[in-house]
Amino acid sequence: MGAEIERKYLLPAFPAAELANNELIQVSKQYIYQTYLAFSDDQEIRVRQLVDSSGESHYTHTFKSGHGMVREEVEYSITEPIYKQLLERTGLIPLEKIRTTLEADGLTYEIDEYKQIDLLVVEVEFSDLQAAQQFVPPTWFGRELGSEEEFRNKSMWVALQKR
Repeated sequence: MGAEIERKYLLPAFPAAELANNELIQVSKQYIYQTYLAFSDDQEIRVRQLVDSSGESHYTHTFKSGHGMVREEVEYSITEPIYKQLLERTGLIPLEKIRTTLEADGLTYEIDEYKQIDLLVVEVEFSDLQAAQQFVPPTWFGRELGSEEEFRNKSMWVALQKR
């Protein structure tokens, strides 16, 4: 299993000014449909359809384990027929978000704009725990969300199913 090391922050607004003055470079933008197939307190299995700016889709299956800044993660590609087979007749509503990937100063920022919830967040992934702990967020970041349960994708998805 690989480790995912990330920190997550609330964003008060999309960093349009930082993009305009080239402090940030946009790498990609994609629409994500995310559905959980199984989960417990510390594990989750999800599938995603990712649609890029050209309209092309690809699909992933992911297993995550753990809590906090460092989690175990196994993610791999699956075919569209497998994705559809996993979801057919479930009646599950995918969590929808637009992910904009930006780069600056050797770091990658993933901004998620949730479509069914009024929420904008940014995640930063790191190669090791020391880099994550030493990270100083830019001024355009809001407060750190850390391990606040209500801001975890799984929690938002569960609430969406109850609507």
